[in-house]
Amino acid sequence: MNAKGLDPAEGGGAADSPLGSRNENPAGVTYWRLIGEDLRTHDGDVFAQGFWALFNHRFGNWRMGVEAKILRAPLTLFYRIWRKLVQIACGIDLPYTVKVGRRVKLEHFGGMVLIAKSIGDDVVIRQNTTFGIRTVDERGRNPVIGDHVDIGVGAVILGDIVIGDNASIGANAVVLDDVPARAVAVGVPAKVVKIRPAD
Repeated sequence: MNAKGLDPAEGGGAADSPLGSRNENPAGVTYWRLIGEDLRTHDGDVFAQGFWALFNHRFGNWRMGVEAKILRAPLTLFYRIWRKLVQIACGIDLPYTVKVGRRVKLEHFGGMVLIAKSIGDDVVIRQNTTFGIRTVDERGRNPVIGDHVDIGVGAVILGDIVIGDNASIGANAVVLDDVPARAVAVGVPAKVVKIRPAD
């Protein structure tokens, strides 16, 4: 933990990063409406593993809005136990320090390590996907996933890069460079094969 009582490993952030120091749930929607929206995004399936991972994530952020540390402490303990259970039972690691937008769908489940700086609105992420740093020397240099991004099975997105809005990442692609908006990126290492026209 750093001087602020935060664990940099939870979001891959640097020790002096403000990540995790406040509630970063999307603005303009209440906590329970956000949970309801996440449930609808997961087809109303209350047993969907992706829904539970997001529920835990939203709770982790919500508790940071409780300013009194003595009141927040039991919530933090509950969050950490719940997060570990989600990792074990669902195979999904999504720490609260990742800023996650609305209507994100964790399609299927298992093998998901989703440690990004941020994930935008209306993103679909499939199983066996990894977001993270390239090396341990690059802590905090995690990717940014834009809005309306579609990410295929087994994709790996690493480093301080940006996946543009409306981009598509192919199955098993290894993405190490920025991907422009509306682009389709496939392969190992991933290359942009097409940029779709704007609507």
